[in-house]
Amino acid sequence: MTDLKRIELKKLFDRSSDFIGNEVVVKGWVRSVRKSKKFSFIVLNDGSSQDLLQIVADADIENYEALSTMLTGTCVSITGKVVESQGKNQTIEMQAVTGEIIGAVDESYPLQKKGTSLEHLRDIAHLRVRTNLFGAVFRVRHALAMATHNFFNEKGFFYLNSPIITAVDGEGAGEMFNVSTLDKQNPAKNDKGEVDFTKDYFGKDVSLCVTGQLEGECHALGLGKVYTFGPTFRSENSNTKRHLAEFWMIEPEVAFADLDDVADLAADYIKYMIDYAFTNCRKELEFLYKMPFTDVDASHFETLAAVRDGEFKKITYTEAIDILNASGQKFEFPTNWGDELQTEHEKYLTDVHFKSPVTVTDYPKTCKAFYMKQNDDGKTVRAMDVLVPGIGELIGGSQREEDLDKLTKRMDEMGMEKEGYWWYLELRKFGSAPHSGFGLGFERAIMYITGMSNIRDVIAFPRTPGNCDF
Repeated sequence: MTDLKRIELKKLFDRSSDFIGNEVVVKGWVRSVRKSKKFSFIVLNDGSSQDLLQIVADADIENYEALSTMLTGTCVSITGKVVESQGKNQTIEMQAVTGEIIGAVDESYPLQKKGTSLEHLRDIAHLRVRTNLFGAVFRVRHALAMATHNFFNEKGFFYLNSPIITAVDGEGAGEMFNVSTLDKQNPAKNDKGEVDFTKDYFGKDVSLCVTGQLEGECHALGLGKVYTFGPTFRSENSNTKRHLAEFWMIEPEVAFADLDDVADLAADYIKYMIDYAFTNCRKELEFLYKMPFTDVDASHFETLAAVRDGEFKKITYTEAIDILNASGQKFEFPTNWGDELQTEHEKYLTDVHFKSPVTVTDYPKTCKAFYMKQNDDGKTVRAMDVLVPGIGELIGGSQREEDLDKLTKRMDEMGMEKEGYWWYLELRKFGSAPHSGFGLGFERAIMYITGMSNIRDVIAFPRTPGNCDF
């Protein structure tokens, strides 16, 4: 075989003029083979690019019989000459000189050229990234992760790896996965017949985290600006298209910042991600917006561009309720003051009333978590939701309550046990400062930009009720 170094398809297509007329080696997985008496067409992809390379193999080349009878999914190395393509929708193709099969497949390989349902692909999540669809999705996911780190780094934030195992419920919702080494069938019990967690690994009842925010607050009140980007877990028994048991969150926390400051930061972050995706994943997005599995079409470029280039309107929750009640629109869910805004309400505000992104602030305290700064009216807190056209809420955040007395009083009102939060409360005791932050569910952002309609299709191995196979 040749001593030529392998060229990734992304590099080959991005710099095609540099390679025309030259012999190169490509390696990847076969998408299709069409055989005739004198030659065969082989279509190859290596995952680095949305582009597929068409390879023409004449019948007189070395190893022709093996190459021409390959099945879809075969892993192969092919050496050939790069030439200008005579076909449509492609700039270059390869004239094969020789090739070898690296990894063969048999007839049971589940990915064929014909269409496959997303439900079936979720059952073979270990293979689905080899399809054009999921190759595109996960390259976009990578780009948005890089955009996140670039954005916060450029703004002087420090990246914090917050813990995954915790002894406190950061949101107070109680939907947490227990972590224990006790005997599942016969755990140690105390005198009251309750599980004795003092005998457990950590000596107490601990769970997987639902947020990295509380730890983010600790480090913001020392480093000034931090962000977390990691997995979070919620045991909500929901099988909707928008829920996962394991998902990734981005949570910046900023000292000496109020709600308006982080609302502006959130808008800038969304704009940055959209622009980064446009710059780095244009081919992937063009492909995805043509797919029947997405909730969008080519006009989604214009929708996202309008968000990137436009103004984010700011209104209070009370103003939002007034707008909804004056709309004459019939909603499934009520719009009384004190009710939580539902997706239908959020989409009315963004898609119909304002026709732009909207940041809604100052929610009733009964709708929000214990740590949010209380307004002087005694009814609302300095919370925000950032709503975008098409989906509604994308980011939720707040100014945190920095007053120890107000925070402990609110925890008492909610019936919360304060013992496990002693360190969090000490932040208000030792050098307290105003601070604010927000959280963005990474998968939700990927859905928004790719147009994918189910959250299970934008994470590599979805964890949902009854599903933890991979």
